[in-house]
Amino acid sequence: MGTEFHLKATTAAEGPYALDIDPGRAGWGYSSLRVLDLPPGGHHSFATGDSEWIVLPLSGGCTVLTDDGDVFELAGRESVFSGVTDFAYVPRAAHVQIATGAGGRFALTGARCERRLPARYGPASGVPVELRGTGTCSRQVNNFGAAGTFACDRLIAVEVLTPGGNWSSYPPHKHDECRPGEESELEEIYYFEIEPAHGTDGVGYQRVSPSGHGRGTDVLAEVRSGDAVLIPDGWHGPSIAAPGHAMYYLNVMAGPGETREWLICDHPDHGWIRSTWPDQPVDPRLPFYAAPAGDAR
Repeated sequence: MGTEFHLKATTAAEGPYALDIDPGRAGWGYSSLRVLDLPPGGHHSFATGDSEWIVLPLSGGCTVLTDDGDVFELAGRESVFSGVTDFAYVPRAAHVQIATGAGGRFALTGARCERRLPARYGPASGVPVELRGTGTCSRQVNNFGAAGTFACDRLIAVEVLTPGGNWSSYPPHKHDECRPGEESELEEIYYFEIEPAHGTDGVGYQRVSPSGHGRGTDVLAEVRSGDAVLIPDGWHGPSIAAPGHAMYYLNVMAGPGETREWLICDHPDHGWIRSTWPDQPVDPRLPFYAAPAGDAR
C-alpha cells in the first residue's frame, strides 16, 4: 500500500492527536508532526522516544514539563495569524507533559536524531521574522526552528504566512539529493491553516511535481485548515493562497545529512522569477506581525 501524500484534516488522526505523522506512516526516515487539541484544563503526556521535539502553540498557551525537572511556561498566541509565539524544545529519551489552563491547539514538530541536546525555552522575541519575495510572491517566514537560528540535532521547522492571492514556495524548489554545498536531502511536511473570511473557511492549493529522484511524488491538492502534505522528494511549489484568505503553513524538515542545513535547488524553468523581485515592492499587507520586543514569558 503506497503512502497518501495529501492527508486531509481528521484522516490522519490517531489517539489524542488531530494529526499524527511519524516516519512509519510517511514511509521515510526522520520527520514527524503531531497536532494536539486540548480543552480548558487539559493535559497530555508523551515519551519523546528516538526523536527531538519542539512544542509550538498554534492557539492558546501551555506549560511544558519534562521528567528532568524542566518547566517552560508558553504564553502562546490567539492564532497563527495573530502573532509570533514562544516555544519549547524537548530532547529524545524524555517524558513530557503539556498542560493548559484555557485550552489550545499545539503542534509537536519532531525529528529522529542521535544527540540528546538540553531542553530549552525559545522566546517569541528571539524568532527572526523574514519577508521573502516581492509582488505576488511576497510572504512572511517565522524562522523559529531554522538551521542557524535555534540549535537542534536534525530538526528544521519554520512557519510561512502568505497573503490572499499570493504564491508562496515559489519558484518551485527541491531538496531531495545530498550535494555538498548545493543541496540538502530533507523530508518535509506542510501543515496548513487557512484564515476564514466572510463566513467561509477558504482553501489553498499545493503543488509537488516529480524531480526524477525518490518516489516521483506528484501532488496537486486543494488544502484546507488541518490538512497536511508529505514531500519526500520532488519540486514543491507553488503554495497558492486563494484571494481573500491568508494561508499559513508549518514546515517540518529533517534528513540524513551530517550537517543540519537547508540548501535548495530552484526549478530550472522557473528560477528566473527571482530576478524580477528587486523591481517590485513587497506586498504592503506584510508583515502580518513582527516578533515582540521582549521576552514572551
